[in-house]
Amino acid sequence: MVFAGGLYAQADAPHDHYRLLHAGHLPAVLVNAPIPALGFPCVSTDDAVAVEQAWRHLTSLGHERIGLALGPPDHVPSRRKPAAGQAVARAAGGPGPPPEHVVRGMYSMEGGHAAASRLLGTGVTGIIALGAVRAARRRGLRVPQDVSVVRYDDSPLMTLTEPPLSTVRQQPIDALGRTAVQLLTAQIDGREVVRDEILLEPELIVRGSTGPRAAR
Repeated sequence: MVFAGGLYAQADAPHDHYRLLHAGHLPAVLVNAPIPALGFPCVSTDDAVAVEQAWRHLTSLGHERIGLALGPPDHVPSRRKPAAGQAVARAAGGPGPPPEHVVRGMYSMEGGHAAASRLLGTGVTGIIALGAVRAARRRGLRVPQDVSVVRYDDSPLMTLTEPPLSTVRQQPIDALGRTAVQLLTAQIDGREVVRDEILLEPELIVRGSTGPRAAR
């Protein structure tokens, strides 16, 4: 079995069914970060690198007040991203994002819109979020002239928006799929596999939704 998402990524969710599968020696692979100690092989995109790429891109354009919209607090990938934002900001000599620049919500267009609206209310000029362009326009702000937007996950549809969205390609589907199948077939063949999380590199795709910080 290959699990491409599930409760294994949520710390506060029940996990007994995964432990039963593991105890039964079922060949299985998890795609994207699980809670610790489940014991299954796992392949994920490096969430820390994804934040670092987006953050460095925005700071290179002069943005100093950058907001992060994240998933629920018990979601493992969402737990990793604020620490990555703090680390890259401090490495550049800054203090890191204040608490009001990190907003949590549901992983959906509506949840991203709500989170981005809250961030815009704090005066950020760069946002790493889903749904931020719509939230900016409802406030009468232009993208990227007034606020720059980077979102997670890429798709061909991102070139069809206005403006085309800069993204961090967090789901390299071919590489994730190949690695998951290799881990699975190795288990089926009775070979030993790596039980640590295998991290793949994301890719920043720069398009029209990011630009220099407007002069104040």
